[in-house]
Amino acid sequence: MGDVAVGARSGHDGEEHRGHPVEANAPVPDGAMTSGNDPVGDQDGLGQEQQPPGGAAGESAGRPKKQPRSFWKELPILVVIALVLALLIKTFLVQAFSIPSASMQNTLQVGDRVLVDKLTPWFGSEPERGEVVVFHDPDDWLAGEPAPTPNAIQNVLSWIGLMPSANEKDLIKRVIGVGGDTVQCKGTGPLLVNGKALNEPYVYPGNTPCTDDDLGGQFKVKVPQGYIWVMGDHRQNSRDSRYNQSDKNHGMVPVDKVVGRAIVKAWPINRWGTLPIPDTFDQPGMSQQSSASAALTVAPQGVAIAAVLPVAVWRRRRAVKTERG
Repeated sequence: MGDVAVGARSGHDGEEHRGHPVEANAPVPDGAMTSGNDPVGDQDGLGQEQQPPGGAAGESAGRPKKQPRSFWKELPILVVIALVLALLIKTFLVQAFSIPSASMQNTLQVGDRVLVDKLTPWFGSEPERGEVVVFHDPDDWLAGEPAPTPNAIQNVLSWIGLMPSANEKDLIKRVIGVGGDTVQCKGTGPLLVNGKALNEPYVYPGNTPCTDDDLGGQFKVKVPQGYIWVMGDHRQNSRDSRYNQSDKNHGMVPVDKVVGRAIVKAWPINRWGTLPIPDTFDQPGMSQQSSASAALTVAPQGVAIAAVLPVAVWRRRRAVKTERG
């Protein structure tokens, strides 16, 4: 919607009366409508000589009044705009995902809808320990898993781009290790990251942090740069990095496969809440990052501010020009 300039005038109204004052008792032209008692003029008691310049009569004489479009004519335009905005939001900002399995219980339940931040990866930010992330299937982790059957609402949201298609193979897990980390499970736990034991209250009640089996539950791995090691919160019911060590990435997830970080449980309403990074990942001495790489995690916020500031200044200057005009 454009800016509205209030009180703008054409600069030519009233020229026909300049130098020719109108007499108060001038005869009424034939065909003029009056109430019988009121003086000629508008119903507020303003005579013709008192009408302010730029009145409706002067403007309407020059051009016909533009009729507003009907709602039904504008509806297709509004629908197109809504679809374009939805596509832009889905592509660059936020996308909703539905949780199809129990591998992240009790943090996430089957049927929960989460909102995933897709903006920060565009600025070069990489996943951090403790984040819950959505990522594309790195190497047939979902082989043999039945495809979810979406309902009507999910089909509509997928069609307009606000939710992924049922054909897309995406997973959601918690980041345990990032590039350069050493992650280890011995016995039933605790889980070790760079030699530091994790306190994991988010693990499903009754589960042990590590699984005492010879199928992948016991491990010690070093995460290469550009990869992450992920595990589900329902440790004894999650086919995660532990049980995919025979794939081409040795159970690691390439960072470029990460869609974004899940930041909010948006639905159902009674389960609304944020998904913060647990405090246990802030232990002193756990991080193996250099100060230079740590600075990269702060850079996206600075880049975002630098990108938004010129737009804000331009809008401010435009508003000032409109007020003066």
